Amino acid sequence: MQPKRIVILGAGESGTGAAVLAKLKGFDVFISDNGEIAEKYVNVLNEHKIEWEQDNHTAEKILNANEIIKSPGIPDTVPIIKEIIKNKIKIISEIEFASRYTSATKICITGSNGKTTTTSIIYHILQKANLNVGMAGNIGESFAFQVAYKKHDYYVLELSSFQLDNMYDFKADLALLLNITPDHLDRYEHKFQNYINSKFRIIKNQTKDDFFIYCSDDKVIMEELNKYDLPATKLPFSVKKTEKKGAYISNKKININIDNDPFTMALQDLSLSGIHNRYNSMAAGIATKVLGIRKDVIRDSLGDFKNIEHRLEPVLKINNIQFINDSKATNVNSTWYALESMRKKTIWIAGGVDKGNDYSIIKELVKEKVKVIICLGKDNTKIHEAFGDIIDIYDTKSIKDAVAKAYQLAKTSENVLLSPACASFDLFNNYEDRGHQFKMAVREL
Repeated sequence: MQPKRIVILGAGESGTGAAVLAKLKGFDVFISDNGEIAEKYVNVLNEHKIEWEQDNHTAEKILNANEIIKSPGIPDTVPIIKEIIKNKIKIISEIEFASRYTSATKICITGSNGKTTTTSIIYHILQKANLNVGMAGNIGESFAFQVAYKKHDYYVLELSSFQLDNMYDFKADLALLLNITPDHLDRYEHKFQNYINSKFRIIKNQTKDDFFIYCSDDKVIMEELNKYDLPATKLPFSVKKTEKKGAYISNKKININIDNDPFTMALQDLSLSGIHNRYNSMAAGIATKVLGIRKDVIRDSLGDFKNIEHRLEPVLKINNIQFINDSKATNVNSTWYALESMRKKTIWIAGGVDKGNDYSIIKELVKEKVKVIICLGKDNTKIHEAFGDIIDIYDTKSIKDAVAKAYQLAKTSENVLLSPACASFDLFNNYEDRGHQFKMAVREL
């Protein structure tokens, strides 16, 4: 009998990992990328004797698949995906595929903002507890590659809406939903409800033995949750009210109570500052408490965790002007958190590829915190329309120009914040490239 044929679209981290796992499991594997495949992935594919193509999608080699694994970056609107759908071939994500081959406990984190930080904190705590844990999804080495070769007992998975869209039988043992604000609406027919539905796939297939950890301060989550009869144990967290079971803040302390064994920690002892990081720390605290991690390990970990690169990352202080890299802020809500945490007058560098942004939610914060806006991107029309009547705005065409202009306008004891609120693809490869170029430009001042 011939082996089942699996075709993978997109030969980046997730696609290459899926190809390797499929090959090891005895499938007939073909991987196709419409762009150029990075050399490091070509080497992995060749090493595993996997057939591949780049700069093209050959329909006859793709449409004979039993199943397609699609990179989360590929929208359903591209011609080859339309053909696949027309031919009724099942499309799944790398996460769905890899989950078939592991019985590990899966801690899954989604939300419009805070995913990477919360995922990284949980991973940090579980590592400190000496568990055999891997971190994957939208971060680090692919889930499929780790399932193939690492065989961890626990996986902490950061899941984007795009990854959740092509998951059907997958089940999270612990599902964390941090917040939902409009994002990626260009991929969801500009309908917020479609994006909400995507995020709520995190609880799909959960049973009474599983846990759903969510922010009860988020109106969108609370309204949507009323539509579901969820058997999993619900554990909310809030900075605004007391939660009997879950986490809340009172007397300048985080309080977590899920099993009549209360955990408390002073806010001043958290390594990360800002309201958003209180939410992230509470979510991580609940998840690791559910897993039975000792309180002293959780407390030590929340106290010594180092923030991820490109997320409110202090770069340099020059003439007492603090430069901050928040390149990971690719939507307005993420920038809201960044501006909210600023304690000094701030020169805000913003702009890029607009994803259907509504800037009205940060207008008052901009009035209060921002001295001047420096636009970075090819089309800054929406930023000018949103803020042109309240603040001076300068347009620049490169990160070097933006940093130089910011330095020229900044005074001692002020901040220069890169927090774009937009995608990066007009001038950069991705948000990491944007953050690295920002840091380089700052160091060259």
